[in-house]
Amino acid sequence: MKNLLLALSAVALASTSFADIQDPPMNDNGPTRKFSRGISNIAFSVSEIPHTIATINEREGNAAALSYGVVKGSLRCLYRIRAGVYEIVTFPFPTYRGSYRPPYKSNIPWIHGGFSEWTPELGWESRRKYNTIKHGY
Repeated sequence: MKNLLLALSAVALASTSFADIQDPPMNDNGPTRKFSRGISNIAFSVSEIPHTIATINEREGNAAALSYGVVKGSLRCLYRIRAGVYEIVTFPFPTYRGSYRPPYKSNIPWIHGGFSEWTPELGWESRRKYNTIKHGY
């Protein structure tokens, strides 16, 4: 009986060790996501120009936005196009460090220098709450 309990507990312990293998962390970035990211980078790369101009205007002012913001936004637009073509051509293959992750520097550690995975959204719709004042109506 003791051996049976020991064997069952060993099997139970071994079965839980495979839990993370069923859905590995790299599973989120597959070839389909890489292909659609490439299409998005090409189609919406132009949105980098007004987004960068607005960001530079907010941080450094109008003169910097009109000169440096336009140049930096245009270069970011060209980089997005190049990255999009690369990702569409190589979408079936895990090219970046053996995975399908984006090949460009992430926006997380370098807030003003990196790229987000998807192009910036333009327009009036926002996912942030700007007005947090509650009126007593």
